[in-house]
Amino acid sequence: MDTHVYIDGFNLYYGLLRRTPTSDLISNTSVTSSCRRNTVRKIYYFTAHVDARPYDPDQPSRQFAYLSALATLPRVEINSAPS
Repeated sequence: MDTHVYIDGFNLYYGLLRRTPTSDLISNTSVTSSCRRNTVRKIYYFTAHVDARPYDPDQPSRQFAYLSALATLPRVEINSAPS
C-alpha cells in the first residue's frame, strides 16, 4: 500500500531539544521501518519558522540549514509558515 507520512516538525524539533526519546524520523529508516508493509511514497514535513532569541540569535540559521538538508531528500516535501 502506498503511504504518505506527515510530520509535525516544530514539535519534533522541540522534543529533540528537550532530549525526549525521539530519533531523527527522516534521515534514517524510522519512518519506513514503522510502515514495513507499506511503501512510503512521500514525507510531508510541516513546521513554522523560528525567530531569533536574545539568548539564541542563531536559531533561524540552524533551522534553515536543517530544512535545506531535508529538502535534498527526494521523498520529503517541506511546508513551512512564518512564525
